[in-house]
Amino acid sequence: MSNPWLIMPLVVPALTAALLVLALRRSPSRQRVLSGASVLVQMMLAVGFCLAAADGEPRTYLLGNWPAPFGIVLVLDRLAAIMLLLTGVLAVCALLAALETWDRRGRHFHALFQFLLLGLNGAFLTGDLFNLFVFFEVLLIASYGLMLHGGGARRLKSGFMYVAVNLIGSTVFLFAVGLIYASTGTLNMADLAVKVPQVAASDQALLAAGALLLFTVFAIKSAMVPLHWWLPPAYGAAAPPVAALFAIMTKVGAYSIIRVYTLVFGADAGPLAGIAVPWILPAGILTLVLGTIGVLASRALLDLVCYALISSMGTLLIAVGLTSADGLAAALYYALQSTLVSAGLFLLAGMIGEGDERQDRGAGVRNGAGLLAGFYFVLAIAAVGMPPLAGFIGKILILEAGRAASLASAVWPAILVTSLLMIIGFARTGIRIFWNVPVGEALAVPHPVAMLPTLVVGGLIVLLVALAIFAGTVMDGLAATAEQVLKPRHYIGAVLRDQRAGPAGGE
Repeated sequence: MSNPWLIMPLVVPALTAALLVLALRRSPSRQRVLSGASVLVQMMLAVGFCLAAADGEPRTYLLGNWPAPFGIVLVLDRLAAIMLLLTGVLAVCALLAALETWDRRGRHFHALFQFLLLGLNGAFLTGDLFNLFVFFEVLLIASYGLMLHGGGARRLKSGFMYVAVNLIGSTVFLFAVGLIYASTGTLNMADLAVKVPQVAASDQALLAAGALLLFTVFAIKSAMVPLHWWLPPAYGAAAPPVAALFAIMTKVGAYSIIRVYTLVFGADAGPLAGIAVPWILPAGILTLVLGTIGVLASRALLDLVCYALISSMGTLLIAVGLTSADGLAAALYYALQSTLVSAGLFLLAGMIGEGDERQDRGAGVRNGAGLLAGFYFVLAIAAVGMPPLAGFIGKILILEAGRAASLASAVWPAILVTSLLMIIGFARTGIRIFWNVPVGEALAVPHPVAMLPTLVVGGLIVLLVALAIFAGTVMDGLAATAEQVLKPRHYIGAVLRDQRAGPAGGE
């Protein structure tokens, strides 16, 4: 089913960014209005796409009306719709938190913000590996500028390492794409799903090398151990609203693993079926364990949040590595809640005072200690997976799905023990920040400008509570999503049904 609206999540941020750079760069107030309107439109589009995708029928849009696999195709299914909605929600929250504060520290903040959304939306919608590379580059280039936003030696140092790592990843991505194209003659993912099982035996080693190189790239993007070390200094140095939006970028790596290794190298891929599967679950356990060790070793809130994000990615990858419908549904639920939690914690760190300068004693008392302590308490409960919030539900779902896993004896202890250790790490950091207060320190009412981040963090907590209350309804939708992802025949059929029609034959 063709849907021309699929181009709008790309057109809206692209046009907005162009207008911001060319016409409104000297008018900060108009920039805020246009950028805010753009993210609201994108979120409404995402809501509409989620409603449309609920019927289980994938939608496509053929750019230039060229049929796949010859032309560029955008594809919307349940998984893409969910990720677009999560991106839209996070974009609204991050932009609100940046208004009148961080966005004033550079002329091109809003333009870079829109280019980042363009890359994210395109990565979730594209049906082609090369265009996935293109959108990766768009979002990475925008993230370079946003990470350096505000200046400072610490950001410059961390930004240099971040750029270097991602340039290496981009180079490996190109090599992987070249190897896959050389052995199959196509990069359209639906077409690859058809041709990979038919690759000649003499080319299978070449294709396997491309598949594993591609997995390495996605492992870097998802901060999978041992390719995780770039994340704490990079995210810790970014402005809090930027780091909050960056919480979705690790999920782009996880999304790419799910998409490529279920569609292209899934159960029907012949000799290369499940080529990356043996690596995902052990790597997820290792990522969870080392991320938790980082949480325990952290002496600043920003470090703790960064390592907690790595730990959450480990939990997510464990669920993906179970390679079952229940495991994938649990992974998606956990991805939703962990992204919201990470964004809330990054914003909270900025409110407490751990943005440009790290404060070790009583930082929160100068900005409304009681409210911020309450925010920290709730977000910590969600992050470590304690009841009654969505983090607990997500981990229970993963544990239940892991009963039948080959490494079940390792999955259960890893998740349960690391949860206990994370409780200790978050409790110790909370005590240091909110209880270790100098005697006689006066409380102060937050400045009115700080109310926007306060409202945003409160809104994220409301979303986490809603995610827990309506967990049954949400899981019904995610279970259907997992089923659609693991049985991609409708996706393949929707993309390739007009491949013989010629340029004028696409819908």
